[in-house]
Amino acid sequence: MKPLVAKFRSFREAEAATQLYHGRLSPAERLEILFQLREMARKETDALSGRLAPVYRIAQLKRS
Repeated sequence: MKPLVAKFRSFREAEAATQLYHGRLSPAERLEILFQLREMARKETDALSGRLAPVYRIAQLKRS
């Protein structure tokens, strides 16, 4: 993905430009973006899971 920077005068104009951009992408380009986003999410998850081990304890409560 190449970063793209643009200025708009309104949110409506920005939304229209976004829809136009996505509408012009080929199915292969859309899949490539999906795979890149999925890979980025996987790397984030792996980095977080490697730092902290899950810790939990089940407590038995006494009934009064």
